[in-house]
Amino acid sequence: MQAVTTEAQHSAVQKYKVIPIMVSLLLSGFIGMFNETALNVALSDLINLFHITAATAQWLTTGYLLTLGILVPVSGLFLQWFSTRQLFTASLLLSLLGTAVATVAPGFELLMLARVIQAAGVALILPLMFHTVLVIVPPEKRGMTYGLIGLVLVVAPAVGPTLSGLLIEQLSYNWIFGLSLPVLAFSLLFGMRYMQNISIITKPKIDIYSLILSTLGFGGIVFALSSAGEGEGGLGSPKVVIPLIVGILALVIFAVRQLRMKQPVMDLKAFKQPMFTVGTVMLMIAVMVMMAAMLMLPMYLIRGLGLNAFSTGLVLLPGGIVNAVMQPIMGRLFDKFGPRWVVPAGMALVSVVLWFLSGITTTTTIPQIIALHTFLMIGISMVWMPSQANGLNQLPPSLYPHGSAIMNTVQQVAGAIGTAVAVSIMSVGMSSFLKQTADQTDPANVTLALTAGIQNVFEIAIVVAIVGFVFSLFMKRVHIPEQK
Repeated sequence: MQAVTTEAQHSAVQKYKVIPIMVSLLLSGFIGMFNETALNVALSDLINLFHITAATAQWLTTGYLLTLGILVPVSGLFLQWFSTRQLFTASLLLSLLGTAVATVAPGFELLMLARVIQAAGVALILPLMFHTVLVIVPPEKRGMTYGLIGLVLVVAPAVGPTLSGLLIEQLSYNWIFGLSLPVLAFSLLFGMRYMQNISIITKPKIDIYSLILSTLGFGGIVFALSSAGEGEGGLGSPKVVIPLIVGILALVIFAVRQLRMKQPVMDLKAFKQPMFTVGTVMLMIAVMVMMAAMLMLPMYLIRGLGLNAFSTGLVLLPGGIVNAVMQPIMGRLFDKFGPRWVVPAGMALVSVVLWFLSGITTTTTIPQIIALHTFLMIGISMVWMPSQANGLNQLPPSLYPHGSAIMNTVQQVAGAIGTAVAVSIMSVGMSSFLKQTADQTDPANVTLALTAGIQNVFEIAIVVAIVGFVFSLFMKRVHIPEQK
């Protein structure tokens, strides 16, 4: 039966307008990733503008990712209940609404609401994009296709800090979102013209208990880690411990329930495929490291070295561009050689760069930061797409929607955890440093405390990267029989 299904899907590839479909999805995904990271370089300005703490400001990023982490797990269900065109249209309309609200938002509360609406739109488009590739692109070309996806999605966060910095310096943060509106409108019109329905609608039963457990699980964990950077008590605060315990318990019950259900919301049987499991772990580690670095480096450059937002964007631009260029190259290497050597080498490079970043001080030069950020992005590109493509390739077609949902859930939740833990570690490190100083209000001491906190973040990231390197050694290429 599986062979028949696969053959039918392969023959259907010839009927799809692959290029227009992918252009529609990539334009939408581009804006989604731009919105996800565009405020990173603006956080320092928003802290002063809204008179909020760093831990509160980072919710503009973590809240966005948390919304994705709550909604993306049920995306496999959406793919089986609604047509491709319906999901695409709903995604773009939500993105347009959220971006419009962010464009006119005068304060933190309304901007936070806008970020949640934006994230709801992206929560539909990202799983749809990766599921579409599995259906309309032959296995032997998926690595290159995922590489192109990576190029487009990485360009957004690459140019985001520079463009955001320029807009903040010359206009206001609202313009970061205002420029996205016409692109989203064009994406909607283009997609409505060319998007085809590629999903098979089966309308499985919706299990409310699973949805509640998923929300409590992912939401509780990210909320706990985000709260660790606020107020007194740090990681031992009841505000951290209680939701963390609730989140972990909810996820355990959720997992057990999914394994026992005939029609699970998220089919965890995908983890029976060893390369899918390894690929998921590698993806999680890569995203956590990248999101933590993309949040810490702008803070270090602006509040530690005294650069303005635009200059900070320029410093981070080369690494982002190199990462984007490397994505299709890594896709080709994956298609030709598999992940066996590419991923471990990338993880080793990431570990070495993080070791150097853990030693940054206020005397570290800008060229050194540019070089370290660039090599970090090269390492990430060697890990991300090859791990994801290899893992998804091992799944049977019946698990495509669930595999895409799992990978995208891991990606978004890992991003939320990465940013939340980074801010928490930085805040604890700053507090610990200042307690040892005579004058805690001295700007020089505050700068040194910030640098010490950021060093602590990269020290923990080294441990995470080493764990990733060990996992990468177990990665093997998935051989898929040629489809005729």
